[in-house]
Amino acid sequence: MPLPIVAIIGRPNVGKSTFVNRLAGMQDAIVHDEPGVTRDRTYRQAYWRDREFIVVDTGGLVFDDDTEFLPLIREQVMAALSEATAAIFVVDGQSGPTAGDEEIAEWLRTQTVPLLLAVNKCESPEQGLTQAAQFWELALGEPYPISAIHGSGTGDILDELIKYLPAVGEEAEIPEIKVAIVGRPNVGKSSLLNAFVGENRAIVSPISGTTRDAIDTLVERDGKTYRLIDTAGIRKKKNVEYGPEFFGINRAFKAIRRADVVLLVIDALDGVTEQDQKLAGRIAEEGRACVIVVNKWDAVEKDSYTIYDYQKELQDRLHFTEWAESIFVSAKSGQRVEKILELVDSASESHKRRVSTSVINEVIEEAVRWHSPPVTRQGRQGKLYYGTQVSTQPPSIALFVNDPDRFNDNYRRYIESQFRKQLGFKGTPLRLFWRGKKVREVEAGSRNKATRVK
Repeated sequence: MPLPIVAIIGRPNVGKSTFVNRLAGMQDAIVHDEPGVTRDRTYRQAYWRDREFIVVDTGGLVFDDDTEFLPLIREQVMAALSEATAAIFVVDGQSGPTAGDEEIAEWLRTQTVPLLLAVNKCESPEQGLTQAAQFWELALGEPYPISAIHGSGTGDILDELIKYLPAVGEEAEIPEIKVAIVGRPNVGKSSLLNAFVGENRAIVSPISGTTRDAIDTLVERDGKTYRLIDTAGIRKKKNVEYGPEFFGINRAFKAIRRADVVLLVIDALDGVTEQDQKLAGRIAEEGRACVIVVNKWDAVEKDSYTIYDYQKELQDRLHFTEWAESIFVSAKSGQRVEKILELVDSASESHKRRVSTSVINEVIEEAVRWHSPPVTRQGRQGKLYYGTQVSTQPPSIALFVNDPDRFNDNYRRYIESQFRKQLGFKGTPLRLFWRGKKVREVEAGSRNKATRVK
């Protein structure tokens, strides 16, 4: 299988080819103190820790200039980005942010490929952080100070890069969605697994605690592969003695951690218990996508209001996972079991989703227009400058504000609700990081932009 591709992009003469040589451990890319030396995109094999990848060197990117080879270079850069698994935007720390960097950043904010920002030519460890800090204004996430010549700082950015790259051998494996089935003892987790598989894959017994180990089973549906993980029933900690049950519960917690989506199984006859609430909190803390599966629905006496009353109970008592979708099934009869996977697909897609910075900021502008940030008792108002997505699984967005303390819980919930309303994110937790940015830094950035425009 082909190795993942990492595109190296930036304006001319910022040290992209030197950086590529550093990553590839060779001097194949031509390096010369003259802009425009690299024109075509060139490929070099590289590795870091247990990851192998192809690094693509590209020509200096310049917009609004059609002289010489610049239009062709733009085509090459765009082609490299379209095939890339991740990209690194290289800027010059000694010259600081330029109008050319701003143009490229504006274009990159419309892309969805995972992106890292490398501030090159930070040769001095003492001055490197200061030089890199100038590039926060590009709104592309954390700027990493590096020296492509000396190699300093490259390890930090590569550690972050490999989070987006598959491990060796993973490319050859069949892509799969890992689904952990968790819940209290005897709520029907193993019955649910058997209903998916169509055979008695797991032992089903009215005796609680029958399942001890985490059982992995591969299921294929509509060309997709799901790894279903049946787990031990999780009781209150005070009721668990050291032994097989203790280890089984620990493996259940590990199954939550390694899952893409967690099915939290609720017993329809018992309703939502305190232990169910704790499990919902655990799933949210681990940042996992979730589907609430209400089992044994066939055994419930119903009228036309029953399902609506039950849905309200789920919303009221499972507030940790209020963003999760719910489904009412019977593992015993198979009723609606297959529809669970449709919700799993939706939750998994949201969990891995990446949204461009430009779209995020459109949502912020709309939200602030309808509901301004609060004003403190001292008459000071919060200001929300911009936001950018910093990671996935779960989706995490950094919001840059003048002072995080000026934004109360109600307004923070309002902003999160706007992201969910405008962008979806069904079935996944959404993490917002409120980061302070001094007013003078924003004003300085605005003055720099105005100067460059002139």
